[in-house]
Amino acid sequence: MALVNEHFLKLSNNYLFADIAKKVNAFKVSKPDKKVISLGIGDVTRPLCPAVIEAMHKAVDEMSSSASFRGYGPERGYDFLREAIIKNDYAPRGIHLDPSEIFVNDGAKSDTGNIQEIVRWDNSIGVTDPIYPVYIDSNVMIGRAGVMDETGKWSNVTYFPCTAENNFIPQLPDHRVDMIYLCYPNNPTGTVLSKEELRKWVNYAIRNDAIIFYDAAYEAYIQDPDIPHSIYEIKGARKVAIEFRSYSKTAGFTGVRCGYTVIPKELTAITIDGSQRVELNHIWDRRQSTKFNGTSYISQRAAEAIYTPEGKQQIRETIDYYMRNARLMRSTLSKLGYKVYGGENAPYLWVKTPDNQPSWKFFEKMLYSLGVVCTPGVGFGPSGEGYFRLTAFGNHEDVAEAMDRITRL
Repeated sequence: MALVNEHFLKLSNNYLFADIAKKVNAFKVSKPDKKVISLGIGDVTRPLCPAVIEAMHKAVDEMSSSASFRGYGPERGYDFLREAIIKNDYAPRGIHLDPSEIFVNDGAKSDTGNIQEIVRWDNSIGVTDPIYPVYIDSNVMIGRAGVMDETGKWSNVTYFPCTAENNFIPQLPDHRVDMIYLCYPNNPTGTVLSKEELRKWVNYAIRNDAIIFYDAAYEAYIQDPDIPHSIYEIKGARKVAIEFRSYSKTAGFTGVRCGYTVIPKELTAITIDGSQRVELNHIWDRRQSTKFNGTSYISQRAAEAIYTPEGKQQIRETIDYYMRNARLMRSTLSKLGYKVYGGENAPYLWVKTPDNQPSWKFFEKMLYSLGVVCTPGVGFGPSGEGYFRLTAFGNHEDVAEAMDRITRL
C-alpha cells in the first residue's frame, strides 16, 4: 500500500496566511457593509510600472510570430536577464559573478522552500526567531525539524531569538549548525543587520563549514547607505552563502512571478564519508533541470525592463510610495504610544501589542473592532508572541484611514 509522508502531519492544518484569510473572509460575510483594510498579508497594490508593461506587450507580440516564438527556455534563465542582474545588482557593489551562478525562478518563495533538498536530511538547521514560516515548514516536510514542543519550538531546530531586548540582532550559537537561514531586511520585523554583524555570521559559517541561506528579497527598500544589500559584500561569503532575490516587492511582480537565486561556484558541501567536496551550483542545476521548466519568457523580459533607465526611475517611485506609507504608520503608532520597530529600511513594521495582549487576540480586536487586518506575530515563531506585523503595501488612502481608525480606538 502507499504510505503517506507523515512529516506533513506534523504541520499545522493551515499555512499562517490561509488562517488569516479564513478569519477575514468570515468577517466580511458577517459585516458586508464594513470596509476591510488589509495591512497584514504582504501583497502589493501599485500597478506594474510602464517600462514593465511595455516590455510585456512586446514579449507577447513576439510569441505571436513563428520567427520570434519562444517555447521551453533555459532552466537557469535567459542570458539577457542574468547579465542584466550582474550588471545592475552586483557589479556596482564590487561583487563579481558569472551568469552560470544566477538561477532565474518564479519567485523567491519556491527556491527558499526547495533549496533544502540539496543537502542531507539530517543536517542541523538554525533560524532567526521570528521567521518567515516557509523556512521551517519546508524542513518539517523532509523530516529535518523533529517534533514541536508545547512552546511551539521544533526539537531539531536552533533558534536565534530576535527581540527588543537584543535590538533584534541574532546571536551566534554556541554550537555547530549546518544550515542557517537569515533574511535581511527582515521579514517580519523590518529590521536590518550591519556589515559588522553580518560578517560575524559569514565568519561563523567559514569556521564551522556551514551554509547560509540568505533571503534578500527586500534589499531594494534599504535607505541607509551603510547597510549591506547583499551578503556577498562580506569577504568570504561566496564560499558559504546562497542568496535569494525577488521582484515581487521590488517591482510588484507578486502576480507576474520572477526572482532569482545566486549559488557561487566556490560553495561546496562534503559527502558523508568525507571523501569528496561537491559544488552545490552543479547540484542545484541538476535539481532544476529535473523539477523546473524555467520562468516564462514574458516574465523575464518584464524583469529585464526594470534595469532600464526608465524602469529604475519608475521602480524607485513605487518603492518611495510604499516607504511613505511606512513612515506614516510608524509616526502615527509611535505618537499613540506603541513600541514600533522596522519600517525604516523595510516595508514591514513590527509592533508590540498593548498591555502584552496575545498576538491572535489583538489581531481579532483589530479586525472585529476596526476592520483592519494585521498579522499576529506568534505566527512567525515563539519570539513573535506579543507582537503584530503591518505591511506598507496598501494605497495611501487606505493606510491613512487605517491609522485614523486605530487613533480613534
